[in-house]
Amino acid sequence: MARTRRVDMELVTQAQVVAAQANDVESLRCAQAVLLPAVLGATLEQTAMLLGVGRASVVRLQGRLREFCAKPEAERPNWGGRRRASLTPEEEKAFLARWQDESNVGEVSVASPLRAALAQKLGHPVAASVVYRMLARHGWRKVAPDTRHPKSDPQVQDEWKKNSPRLWQRL
Repeated sequence: MARTRRVDMELVTQAQVVAAQANDVESLRCAQAVLLPAVLGATLEQTAMLLGVGRASVVRLQGRLREFCAKPEAERPNWGGRRRASLTPEEEKAFLARWQDESNVGEVSVASPLRAALAQKLGHPVAASVVYRMLARHGWRKVAPDTRHPKSDPQVQDEWKKNSPRLWQRL
């Protein structure tokens, strides 16, 4: 025989508040996972069908709402951020300061010495993509060469085009 359903009325009232104030799909779905069985008497299968998830997901959603309501907002887990960072943003900025001075003078910065210095600082080899992502995070970009030479003279070029000897002849 199946267990009798136990409805936590405090959780139901919290779910009603969350559903009324929901500004994303996930929190609304969590609230509905609690409200549908409690208010309408729907089974887990029926609730899953209405929400468009699996039966086990309904239980997970209910648990997620329980955790959401139990913890204050400051203690809720935040999955954003750089969890695999080797250096903090401040350490990266300090590391790039040496090359920043050189590039401000007009010297070309090359990624391979940066990569070697970073590997030495960290104590293990790093991929080139690590350096490129770090440079992008700090607003560095690849400066492409200009389309014309700075010492070029358009008048001299036009004159050469007009008076240059023909290199081919018609047969």
